[in-house]
Amino acid sequence: MGKSGKKTKESHRQGRGRRAAQFGDEDLPSSAYDAPPRRDEKSDGDDSDEAASEDEHDRDAGAGDHQDQGQVGSTPSKFHLYQLSVQSPKGDISYLHKFFLMYVGGRVPLHLQEDFCGTALLSTEWLRTDARRTAVGLDFDRESLEWCLENNMSKIGADGRLLLFDGNVLQPNESRLVKQKMGDLMQGLNVTNDNGSTETNSSEQSDSVIAKCLADSTMSDAVLPGRDIICAFNYSCCCLHRRKDLVLYFRHALNALSKRGGIFVMDVYGGTSSECKLRLQRRFPSFTYFWEQEEFDIITRETRISLHFQVGKKQMLRHAFSYHWRLWSIPEIKDCLEEAGFKSIHVWIREMPDTQSSGNAKEYTADRDVKYEELQHFNQGDAWNVYVVGVANNC
Repeated sequence: MGKSGKKTKESHRQGRGRRAAQFGDEDLPSSAYDAPPRRDEKSDGDDSDEAASEDEHDRDAGAGDHQDQGQVGSTPSKFHLYQLSVQSPKGDISYLHKFFLMYVGGRVPLHLQEDFCGTALLSTEWLRTDARRTAVGLDFDRESLEWCLENNMSKIGADGRLLLFDGNVLQPNESRLVKQKMGDLMQGLNVTNDNGSTETNSSEQSDSVIAKCLADSTMSDAVLPGRDIICAFNYSCCCLHRRKDLVLYFRHALNALSKRGGIFVMDVYGGTSSECKLRLQRRFPSFTYFWEQEEFDIITRETRISLHFQVGKKQMLRHAFSYHWRLWSIPEIKDCLEEAGFKSIHVWIREMPDTQSSGNAKEYTADRDVKYEELQHFNQGDAWNVYVVGVANNC
């Protein structure tokens, strides 16, 4: 299983960009087959490797303990299983931070917006390491947002630095603030403005900020700093099927970024395996994760994805999450970002293991020796994963 005993495939890379991913091998394991690999080797000392290893340790530890994670009876929460099998927030944040410093620089990124945030695990992890950080989460799945309040935010302390909004990414200003306790909202609202000045919650001005963040207020009512980073992970942009909607979404993202410069980062997957029927799985200590892809329509570029979880030997959560996706190509995404107004766009790609090999048919894991690189050209292969980074210049 995994890469043990296998030869590395001939690379499909061409025209390597000037930057190779010196960040280590942490995945952005989204709702797809970019599942986090098992890590038995020693870290090479890169801080992103350490972040990824911590992710893996946290995941394995959590996989054996479903208590206090929204468990209903003997069935663990589907959101908890999703977080364990699909997400690696420490690795994600390490990449986001380095992309920001690489393409914007001049300051430390503090303000994050996580679109299609679901349980906002990335946002809650973002807040852990720096008390100055703030985060905004946006999603129209109310159940997942409320699960976040009960399970993720409760672990870090809801101190007002994370605001969750229930709404459509195509109409973000109309999204509604998810109710939190007033005391939670009144703590920790240290807001760094676009001009670099800082406001604290000890002044009368902060009282007006709190007032504007009361339950049922919209995002347009809230006083929010310009975001340094906006991300849309878990292949969520594939939920948008029309080109005009994708451009509109990118324009909303651009408008929400800081006037001092910022980045928008999304992920997408592809390869010949993405355009056919496919089923992959990965085992964890107490459950097995399945990724199932239906037939691919080459005219509309649409497919349906289902995530299943088997807990123990008999308990199967079929279609725990299901998606109807339009798989966007990299050129389409770049064109839409340019049309929306982003000044420069960068593509970081990682070749994934062959999904058709006998070992990966039993358990699919990523090869840690293959890292993300910024490339200008890449020959088609069986499977690949990409970050697309849109950069908004200083105004």
